[in-house]
Amino acid sequence: MTVSWPQALAWRLRRQLLDPAGDVSAADVVRTLGAVAAQPDGAAELAVGARRRRSRPGDVARALADGELIRTFAFRGATHLLTPEEGGDYLALRAASRMWELPSWQSYYGLTPADWPDLREAVRDALADGPLTYSELAEAVTAHAAFRHLAPRFADGAWTLLKPLAWQGDLTLGPSPDGGTTFQRLAGNPRWPGLPDLDEAGTRAVVAYFRTYGPATPSHVQYWLGEGLGAGRKRIRSWIAGLGDRLAPVDVDGEPAHVLREDLDDLQATPPTTTVRLLPRYDQWVLGPGTADQHVVPAAGRAAISRGANPLVVGGVVAGTWSSTGDDLTVDWFPGAPVAEPGALEHELQALSTTLGRDLRRTR
Repeated sequence: MTVSWPQALAWRLRRQLLDPAGDVSAADVVRTLGAVAAQPDGAAELAVGARRRRSRPGDVARALADGELIRTFAFRGATHLLTPEEGGDYLALRAASRMWELPSWQSYYGLTPADWPDLREAVRDALADGPLTYSELAEAVTAHAAFRHLAPRFADGAWTLLKPLAWQGDLTLGPSPDGGTTFQRLAGNPRWPGLPDLDEAGTRAVVAYFRTYGPATPSHVQYWLGEGLGAGRKRIRSWIAGLGDRLAPVDVDGEPAHVLREDLDDLQATPPTTTVRLLPRYDQWVLGPGTADQHVVPAAGRAAISRGANPLVVGGVVAGTWSSTGDDLTVDWFPGAPVAEPGALEHELQALSTTLGRDLRRTR
C-alpha cells in the first residue's frame, strides 16, 4: 500500500489526539502517548490539555494526586508521566539494562548485585509510612550499617543510584507541595500491577508505538525504546519480528515503513490536513519519532526544537516556534515552512487560551 507523508502525518495527528482533540481524561492522553515529559514549567499540563476537548488547568496535578498518573524516571533517565497500569512496561525495559551490575557502578557505590535485594527492601521500608524528601530518604537508608558508606554519595547527589529503584518499581516521585522532590512507594498505588515479564512488556511497547507513532521503521522503534532505555537492540528486533503478520508494510512516498495491519484501511482513508497546533516544548509529537526525523522536524528547525523551543505545527510538520511573555504570544516561522490557512492560527490561539485558563493575544 502507498500513502503520502501528508496522509501519514494526518493519521498520526488523529492517533495522538491532536486533530481532533479527544473527549478523554488526562490519564487517557498519557496512556495513548505512552509517556509525557514531566516538565516543571507547566509544559506537561499543556501537552495533555492540548489533546483534550474539555481541559482545566491543574488536571494533571489532580490525576497525580489521585494515583491515575505516576511521575518517575523513565525514558533516557528523564522524568516522565506514565499511567500505573501501562507504565510498568516501560520501566521493565529500562530495568533490563541491569546497570547496577556494571563494574563501574559496583566500584563507585560499593554495592555488589547481591546487595541490591537488601537495599531495595530498605528503601521500601523507609517509604512505608508515606513520602520522604531526598534528605529524609538518604538518612533512612544510611541508618543501616550495610549502607552507611553511601552517605557521601547521597551528599553528592545519588540520583543515578535512585533511578534503578524506580525502574524496578520500588519507588516513584511523590507530591511536591513546596516545589521540592519527594519519593513514595509505587506499591502504595492500588492501580500498580507490579513489574511485568520483560518479553511481554516489550511486545506491548512495540505494538503501542506502531499504534500511536506509525507509520514507523525499526529505527524509530529503536530510538524510542532503546536509546538510553536499556532494552537492547537485539531484544527490540526480536519483539518486532515476533509481531509477524500483525505488522503490514506501507510505502510512504517511496520510503518503506510499517503499521499495524488493523490500521491499514484507516491510514489509507485519511486525507491530509492543514490543522495548526501550538504545542509545548519536548512534546511527544516530536519526541516520539525524534527530532532527527525531517518529515516532522525540518532540518532548519531541529536545533531550536532540540533546545526546547515550543513547536508550532502545521499539518503535522513543525513550521516554526512560539513563545509567550505574560499574555503576549509571539510566533517565529521557519524559512519555507508550510503556510497556515487564514484564521487557523488565531483559532488555535483561542484553544490554547482555554487550555491555559487565560486570554492570550498574538503580537506581530
